[in-house]
Amino acid sequence: MSGTASPRSLQREEERAEEYGGDDPQDPLPKVDGKIPVPKDEAVDPNLVAWDGPHDPENPQNWTVARKWALTTLGVLMAVNVTFASSAPSAATAAICAEFGVSDEVGYLITSIFLCGYVVGPLLWGPGSELYGRRVIFRLSLSCYVLLHLGQALAHNIETLLVTRFLCGVFACAPLTISGGLIVDMWDPINRGKATALFSSGVFLGPVLGPTVGGFIIQSTLGWRWVFWVMMIFAGSCTVLAFAFLPETFAPVLLQWKARRLRKADPATNAQLYSQHERSDWSIRGILHRTVYRPVQMLIQEPVLLLVTLYMSLVYGVLYALFEALPLIFVGTRGFDVAQSGLIFIGVGIGTTIGAYLMVPTTRHYPALLVKWRGFPPPEERLYGAMIGAPLLVVGSFWLGWSGNYPSVHWIVPALATIPIGASVALIFNSFLSYLVDTYLQYSASAFSANTIIRSAVGAAFPLFTVQMFHRLGINWACTLIGFAGLLLAPSPFLFYRYGTWVRSKSKFSPSLDLVIAKELEEEAAAAAKGVEKV
Repeated sequence: MSGTASPRSLQREEERAEEYGGDDPQDPLPKVDGKIPVPKDEAVDPNLVAWDGPHDPENPQNWTVARKWALTTLGVLMAVNVTFASSAPSAATAAICAEFGVSDEVGYLITSIFLCGYVVGPLLWGPGSELYGRRVIFRLSLSCYVLLHLGQALAHNIETLLVTRFLCGVFACAPLTISGGLIVDMWDPINRGKATALFSSGVFLGPVLGPTVGGFIIQSTLGWRWVFWVMMIFAGSCTVLAFAFLPETFAPVLLQWKARRLRKADPATNAQLYSQHERSDWSIRGILHRTVYRPVQMLIQEPVLLLVTLYMSLVYGVLYALFEALPLIFVGTRGFDVAQSGLIFIGVGIGTTIGAYLMVPTTRHYPALLVKWRGFPPPEERLYGAMIGAPLLVVGSFWLGWSGNYPSVHWIVPALATIPIGASVALIFNSFLSYLVDTYLQYSASAFSANTIIRSAVGAAFPLFTVQMFHRLGINWACTLIGFAGLLLAPSPFLFYRYGTWVRSKSKFSPSLDLVIAKELEEEAAAAAKGVEKV
C-alpha cells in the first residue's frame, strides 16, 4: 500500500467496496493480511458525472451552516414527533381497556405493537431512501403516518386500534431510519458530532413527552381519543414542514438527477454520461441481500455487533419499561394521579439532554485524531460516552428501585433517579452507534439494520411483562434485576476499548483502516529514525 494514500482515496475505496466488493456473501470485502487494501489513485472515467469541484453549491456538504442547522432541526422535530407517538397512548391504556372491555395485558400491546412496526419499517425505508432519495420517502411515509391516526382516534374496537397502531409504527420509523443519513449527507465528520447529539436528544425527548402530555389529556374532560387527535395534529404539522422545506440531500440521487439533466439538455453529446447510482445493483436479489441476508449474517458472525446490539437492546427495553413502571411506582405507592405521574418523565428528559450534551466534551479530541489518523481514527475513541453511561444505568436502576419501593421515602428521591437513567440511555446510544459507524463504515447501514430490528423487538417485549414483573418481585427487586443485567453488560465499552482492535482485525466486515494507517505511521517513523541515524 502506498504510504501517501490520501483520506479521499480511502473514502473512494469504501464507496467502491460497497458497490462491488460487498455483494458477495462468500467474499464480503477483499483483504490482504486481514486488512482492506487501498489502491493508488485511479483515473476517473470522464463519463462519470460528479460534483463541479470541491465547492459545488449543489453538494449538500457545501450548503451554508444556517441551512444545515435548519434542516437538522427539522429532522430532530420529526424524530420527536414519531417517538412521541410511541409512548403517548401509554397514559390512556386503562381508559382504552375499560371502553373496549379488554384485559390489561391486551392494553400493553398498544405501546408494544407500535414498536413492532419499528422492526419492519427499516427494511423498507433504508433501501428505499438509497434508491429513490430521502425526500420522497419522507413525504410518502409521513403522509401515511398522519392518515393512520384516523384509524386510532376513530376505532370502534381494539382490533382496529392495534392494526392501525402497527401500521403507524411501520411508517413512523422512517424519520428515525433516514434522519441519520440526512445528517451524514450534510455534515463533515468534524461537525457531525454536534448534529448527531442534537438528533439523539430529540429521539429520547419524544418518548418522555408522550406520557406527560397524554397524562394531562386523560385527566381533562377530552377523553382518550384526544390523545390520538393531538398526535395527528403534531404529525400533520411536521409533515407540512417536511413538504415545504425538506430538499433532497442524498448525493448519489442528486448526481443521478444531474446526469439525467445533462443527457436531456444535449442528448447527442451527453448520451454516454452516467452516475454511479445508475450502475448500482438494485435488483430484488441485491436489495434483499443488503436488507435481510447481510444484517443477519453480520449479527451471527460479528461479535462486536452482537454484543453492542444486546447491550443497546437492554437499554432500549429499560426506557420503554419505564412507561409502565413509573406510573406503578408513583400512582401505586404514592397516590399520584395520571397527570402527576407523567410529570416524572421530565427527569428522564433532563437526563437524556444531559447525556446528549456530555457527548460534546467526550468527542472534543476527535478533530485532532482525524488529522493524526488521516481521516480514520480507531473506532474505540468513540466509547468514552458509553464508559460514563454504563455505570450510570446501574446506579440509576438501584436508586429507583430501593427508593421507589418505600412510600416513606419522599417522592423526589426516586424521581431524581430517572436523571442518571436518562443520561445513561443517551450516552450509551450515541457512543455505540458512532462506534458501529466507524467500525463497519460502508457496512454500517447493515449493522444499523440488524441493531434496530433486534432492539425494537426487545423494546416491544418489555412493556408486556414489566407490570407483572414489578408486582411479583416488588419494585425494589424488579429494579435490582434490571440493575444486575446492566452490571453484567457494563464492562462492554471498557472491554471493547481494550480489545476492540484485536477483534476488528479478525472481522470479515470491518475494513479496519486505522490498522492500515497505524502500520503506515510505524513505517514512516522507522524510516525517519533511520534517516536520523545516518545523519
